[in-house]
Amino acid sequence: MEALLLGIYSFFVWLIFFRFKWLPWNTVSQVIVITIPILGLTALILLLNVFAPSSSDVRVIKYVINVVPQVRGRVMEVPADGNRAMKKGDILFRIDPTPYQLTVNSLEAQLANAQGSSRELEEQLTGAVAQAAAARSSIEQATSRVTQSAAQAELARKRVDQHRELVAKGAGNRFDLEQAETNLRELESTLDGARSAEAQSRSAEGQALAAERQIRQRMGAKAGGEWAQVAQVRAQLDNARWELSQTVALAPANGTPTNVQLRPGSFAVPLPAMPAMTFVEEEFMVVAFFHQNELHQVKPGDDAEIILRTLPGEVIKAKVDSIVWAQGQGQSPMSNNLPQTGLATPIGDRFPVKLLVEAKHRDVFLAAGAQGDAAIYTERLEMIHILRKVIMRIGTKVNYLIPKLH
Repeated sequence: MEALLLGIYSFFVWLIFFRFKWLPWNTVSQVIVITIPILGLTALILLLNVFAPSSSDVRVIKYVINVVPQVRGRVMEVPADGNRAMKKGDILFRIDPTPYQLTVNSLEAQLANAQGSSRELEEQLTGAVAQAAAARSSIEQATSRVTQSAAQAELARKRVDQHRELVAKGAGNRFDLEQAETNLRELESTLDGARSAEAQSRSAEGQALAAERQIRQRMGAKAGGEWAQVAQVRAQLDNARWELSQTVALAPANGTPTNVQLRPGSFAVPLPAMPAMTFVEEEFMVVAFFHQNELHQVKPGDDAEIILRTLPGEVIKAKVDSIVWAQGQGQSPMSNNLPQTGLATPIGDRFPVKLLVEAKHRDVFLAAGAQGDAAIYTERLEMIHILRKVIMRIGTKVNYLIPKLH
């Protein structure tokens, strides 16, 4: 761009001083002619770098997922083809589901058995509760009879005492005394029977409560509305079904599997250090690195343009999403050593700026790791932005050129 401006300037100098000779070509004019482009280009470049800064270090970064299976087993099928685009949910590979299916079948049988046992125990528990309730009712009735018989026996005992006093004084009839003693013995016998019935009822209640406690211990507590035994087997079954579902590995997002070396017959293991394959998402972000003093006028929302070497001739519109005001040189790691202040420590000079590609360019394929240039257009001195835009468009055309000798 500078060469173009110098060429245009030189053309007008030629017209003015040599072609039409409107001004004399002397020492003063020569100094002025030489000084103007030096000062003008210097001021223009300095202003451009402040109000329309550019960067030659632009990178397209994509999220990379290491696909690690959740279960181990022999690989049966690998539908994923390296470097072929896939949709989210497409099958990457399948693991032999036989052992996991057998586990599911076994646990389903155990669950049915546990549910049957629980129903049987519930019926037994209902019977034990009913027996305990009946025993308590019998206790109440027996207690009432004991109380009633005890009161009658006490009354009969008082009558016997009264008849004895009368007979002893010669004022009573011995027959009445004997009758009263007979009634007392009958009432005491009835009282003993009532007490025996009460004791039997309490014993029956104790047996029913013991049986109820035993049944409840066998059934355990409830978890989520189910008895613990059933809930435990159901949880194991759910886990087994989940493991069975994990024998089919699915694409986690829209993207492309790469480094696909997995083949049928391989043995897949759930180890993060040994991924089955690598998956590159379609989602991306563009990061441009600017020198620190180039960013004091830049703010989120400013317009930006991106040119990439993989897309010669194209200019991608973008917006400034954010500036990452942090870098490793701003962190002091915890250490027993004193900080290094000499040349051994690299001096950080740039901050990354995240650029958000506009919607109309979101469908353009951006390769992970693609590099290029970017320019940011601030809100001030918009009249000089055109120069930066011209430079960007010349730069993207230059990307067509491949300077190789072979």
